[in-house]
Amino acid sequence: MAISDESEVLRRMEGKFEAMLICFILGLGSLIALNSLWTMGDYYYKLFPKRYHPLRVFTIIYQPFALSIMLILTHYESRINTRMRNLSGYTLFFVGSLLVLVLDLATSGRGGIGPYIGLCALCACFGIAHASVQGGMVGDLSFMCPEFVQSFVAGIYASGALACALRLVTKASFEKSDNGLRNGASSEGSKTVSADLAAAGIPNGTNQQVGFDANQQERLSNKQLFLQNIDYAVDLFLTAVITLSIIPGFLYEDTGSHKLGTWYQLVLITMYNVMDLTSSYIPLIKCLKLESRKGLLIAALSRLLLVPAFYFTAKYGEQGWMIFLVSFLGLTNGYLTVCVYTVVPKGYKGPEQNALGNLLALWLSSGICAGVALDWLWLIGKSENF
Repeated sequence: MAISDESEVLRRMEGKFEAMLICFILGLGSLIALNSLWTMGDYYYKLFPKRYHPLRVFTIIYQPFALSIMLILTHYESRINTRMRNLSGYTLFFVGSLLVLVLDLATSGRGGIGPYIGLCALCACFGIAHASVQGGMVGDLSFMCPEFVQSFVAGIYASGALACALRLVTKASFEKSDNGLRNGASSEGSKTVSADLAAAGIPNGTNQQVGFDANQQERLSNKQLFLQNIDYAVDLFLTAVITLSIIPGFLYEDTGSHKLGTWYQLVLITMYNVMDLTSSYIPLIKCLKLESRKGLLIAALSRLLLVPAFYFTAKYGEQGWMIFLVSFLGLTNGYLTVCVYTVVPKGYKGPEQNALGNLLALWLSSGICAGVALDWLWLIGKSENF
């Protein structure tokens, strides 16, 4: 009997590593477009007047579309073919990333209000794609295996680290050449298109629509699921609010000039993304994973102290302290998000876990949307920026 049980466990583990790798690549492709825009901030701030606040505007346009579409898809999640939803989202990511390059080539990097509006429109498309992918993938993976969710979230954070690595390389390669910023940004953009294409072309073994009829199974309503897990939703909301009220607008516009010069903001965003990715793997060590509901809520609330910390560091601190703070911001963001996503689905039926995954993605997106709106409060009292 023991031999039979052991063989059954081994059979169930077959292909798990490959599935986790696919989940990682799918996560990578789901946010590489936005992260590429963030890391090319030095190019866009040179291309457009600072009063346009390109990164703040791009992000705040991106999020309302993501939130509104995700709200609709969450409401109708039981009637939607999740497989087609995910494929549509990744395809839109690929097309939008390609059009960013086409727009830059067509305008020869001249800037102006036309290309600016075009980039804003593409950011809206990225928001729609994000809503399609994020809720659909998290919902599907939630009732498969917690490690799949962790790999998908790690892939999301890896997209930021990858975008920063590419930007560092291209900036170093083209900085001293004529039109170096544009050449570096275009080179990184081509890598973004490749990543989105890879994600869109991945075999759909992990995101295949599960064959169940939700109407034939008794399941808790979305309202009941939300009320039972409201503290987890608050955890994700607060985590996203604090992070996006600082990243990327504050880092690019309000941290001043330091010894690193034009590299300063890129180093900051790189440290954030590297620590974000690193921390997403910490919960894999069981003794370091925070599973207490009260502990997660306290940790999420304690991050509110980061707001005054960033304010006083930007005003009085040296660049080393700012790099430390940004690293801590990324460390806590990735860690708390993965902890919540991998703890919540336990104890629910498949359809309930799918719905709960969509609800959590919705609250995370709500926090991101609130965060990018609050990011504009840093500009109070800085009338010279307008």
